Amino acid sequence: MSPMSQTQATAAKRSAAQSSLLAAMGITLLKLLTGILAGSLGMLSEAAHSFIDLIASAITLLTVRAADMPADEEHNYGHGKLESLSAAFETLLMVGSCVWIAREAIERMVHHTRLDLRWSVWPFAVLLLSMAVDFTRSRSLHRVAQEHRSDALEADAVHFGTDIWSSAAVFLGLLATFAGEKLHVPALTYADPIAALIVAAIILRVTWRLARQTVDSLLDATPPEVREQIRRDLIHDLEAEDGVLSVNRVRVRRSGSNYFVDLTLSLPRKLTFQRSEQITFAATEAVQKLLPGADVVIHTVPTASLGESVFDKVRAVAARSNLSIHDVSVRQYDGALHVEQHLEVPETMTLREAHDVVTALETEMKHEVPGIATLLTHIESEPATIAEAAQIDPSKNLEHQLRTTASHFPEILDIHEITVTRGHGGAANSVQVNLHCTLPDDLPMEAVHEVITNFESEFRLDHPQVSRVFIHPEPATDNRR
Repeated sequence: MSPMSQTQATAAKRSAAQSSLLAAMGITLLKLLTGILAGSLGMLSEAAHSFIDLIASAITLLTVRAADMPADEEHNYGHGKLESLSAAFETLLMVGSCVWIAREAIERMVHHTRLDLRWSVWPFAVLLLSMAVDFTRSRSLHRVAQEHRSDALEADAVHFGTDIWSSAAVFLGLLATFAGEKLHVPALTYADPIAALIVAAIILRVTWRLARQTVDSLLDATPPEVREQIRRDLIHDLEAEDGVLSVNRVRVRRSGSNYFVDLTLSLPRKLTFQRSEQITFAATEAVQKLLPGADVVIHTVPTASLGESVFDKVRAVAARSNLSIHDVSVRQYDGALHVEQHLEVPETMTLREAHDVVTALETEMKHEVPGIATLLTHIESEPATIAEAAQIDPSKNLEHQLRTTASHFPEILDIHEITVTRGHGGAANSVQVNLHCTLPDDLPMEAVHEVITNFESEFRLDHPQVSRVFIHPEPATDNRR
């Protein structure tokens, strides 16, 4: 999430929490005064419930201020867990209010004390006003909580949503009690404490649900919104990425409004580091498309794919040993595979050291591909210094000989950009010829390699002073002469 978006989210959550706090203060005060004046336990229990919500709103306001603080050296994952701790504290307060309300209600019914209520229209007016305010702030808090993934605001929204039902229960309890007095029905005098018990049951139900959510959050359980559909879509999108063989593990947790996603992806082991990085970047974008702003950590596992060729397996073994091989050729006869390859080693390495490296490499390759009968490795020194060379103008005769040799190969359409240098490879008199060679666009690379190799061999046979002919093949449609 960008700093600007984070600031806007924090401002929206603070505004919602402040409005909730002011509304809770007004409603709590009205319910308390009305309950005292009317002598209604139902109203007093509602006041107690609203007081709990008032404390919860105050805690929520403080929490959203602190929870959105950026991560630091001590809190690498931010301060979002403060919202879960806030919800845990609210749970304890709600349990305490349930115990007090239930004890008072049972005592009044058992001992027949304080069952007489004083008639007044104010309790009904206050309850109707309370239900209207609770409905408004519950919807507002729920909207902001869903938009910014705030556990603390969502807890407040749930509380105020249940306040509507608890206020309705008290409303009916008061109405039944006053009707019992007018109609002289003694059983209805218990309506008010019964309403209080209903309120306690509602609070207990909400407390249980909030406690489960809080424990899940503190234990880093997978958030409910990603357990099924998003998790399934996430795996589907990741496996659809080009180069991803499988998704081995997906771990998602949430701290405050921030998601943290840990992935383990199996990638073909023949991929380069750059390609692996591209796939990792694409996988991160796929996750953040479903979970905006998620902090994504991806672990990649090089894996042998079913479509690997012998060439892929051999190169994978060399890459695993951090060795560079090229010009790998595989032949099959007498029912077995025979491999030839070139291996580059540092030019400062001794022959004994290089031979030990090759022996270990060949042993591992034969273990990886049991069908290999023989393995011949040509050891080359990898230059560590830049060779000094002097460019010389190609003679007309040399250029003519190059074009004459090229004409022996019908696939070669043209040669150009001919450069001749002296001193290649450390030998002062050695000559290297570089040139561009135009070939048909649709010529397979196997044929391209054969043509330029034969071209080089034939030319060097006639010109032994040339140590190397370096040819760059290019298609006819990209002839840049």
